[in-house]
Amino acid sequence: MEYLADKADNPTLTQQQKLQELLVYLSQRSPFYKDLFARHEVDIDAIRSVDDLRLLPVTTKDDLQRQNDDFLCIPRNEVAEYMSTSGTLGSPVTIALSENDLKRLAYNEYNSFVCADGSKDDVYQLMLTLDRQFMAGIAYYSGIRMLGASVVRLGPGVPALQWETIKRLKPTAIVAVPSFILKLIQFARETGIDINSTSVKKAICIGENIRNTDFSLNILGKKITDAWDIPLYSTYASTEMQTAFTECGQGRGGHYQPDLMIVELLDENNDPVGPNIPGEVTITTLGVEGMPLLRYKTGDICMYFDEPCACGNESLRLSSIIGRKKQMIKFKGTTLYPPALFDLLNEREEILDFVIEVYSNDVGLDEVLLYVVPAEETEECDHQIRAYLQARLRVSPHIKYVTAEQIQKIQFTEATRKPIKFIDKRA
Repeated sequence: MEYLADKADNPTLTQQQKLQELLVYLSQRSPFYKDLFARHEVDIDAIRSVDDLRLLPVTTKDDLQRQNDDFLCIPRNEVAEYMSTSGTLGSPVTIALSENDLKRLAYNEYNSFVCADGSKDDVYQLMLTLDRQFMAGIAYYSGIRMLGASVVRLGPGVPALQWETIKRLKPTAIVAVPSFILKLIQFARETGIDINSTSVKKAICIGENIRNTDFSLNILGKKITDAWDIPLYSTYASTEMQTAFTECGQGRGGHYQPDLMIVELLDENNDPVGPNIPGEVTITTLGVEGMPLLRYKTGDICMYFDEPCACGNESLRLSSIIGRKKQMIKFKGTTLYPPALFDLLNEREEILDFVIEVYSNDVGLDEVLLYVVPAEETEECDHQIRAYLQARLRVSPHIKYVTAEQIQKIQFTEATRKPIKFIDKRA
């Protein structure tokens, strides 16, 4: 609880003060930012407010991938743990955390679970990996422990074991990828489990969208709640930001934690966008010692909402991810983002599971291949799937039908920490 004590001792430490402290810290300790400030002739004393951030250059994922070690601001003997990104937008990068960074990470998730109506009386079943340098797993675990609640560390997959453990240990909440919750529901149907009579009363959904940008449940979210009468709480975070946006019970966007991070949504010219306008989520970490980031562009496209939430929290909220900048697909004159394709594919009962693969054709244009597990291997099922996609997309992607076993091998490789639904093989 040391991080909480530190905060209580400094109630007047404003976001602006933390930004000024960060700039001094980076100018003294970060090889990357020392060089960046010198090349751009940055005078950190001229940055007197959060609004002045726009005077500073941005940092990109490419910077972090190319010069990973240059972001380290502490001696290696002060690194408490090394974690890494999943490599969704390129090769993975390592994020080094100090002991205080781990405490900050726990505090971040403590706030998140409190926001998601958690209490010390809850028992959380974690249906995700806690190994393979996965920050989210250790963050959830540490946050739940700070909350004083109980944890069941079961790991990902194996619906039969998940249900056996639910029956035996009676968790009140699960933390899981939404598409895996659908597999839990399917297993329950096939084996006669009455899911609405179990101990589970809520689900913290990670890694996939469950809402549209107007806060309504998307197809994936509806499929879960149509079968299982429990509230869903959406979360959004990344390894680099070491901070999460989590929904409250109102389900109207992920709440911002301004004491831990400064967030900007930027347009193509790196200028801030207004509320309800899509922009690239750009973050400045506050209170991070190991590898702090300044105006780091995440590649995620979201919108923000600044009207107060009905829960009483007046900080801004983020929408679900509209798309990732580098994952935008230009297919036969149509612009597509993977989340929109996920919604279309999740909507059809004829499609049991899928993976989207994008590659470049011989003239450098985007092509889309869908690996699909069909409900039935019949011409009628094939016709229904193709007609649906043509009607909704107005273009026809390539389709390759595979078995459930084959799709598992595509979605889960040795290095995978969560199911892969999108594969980008473009040059």
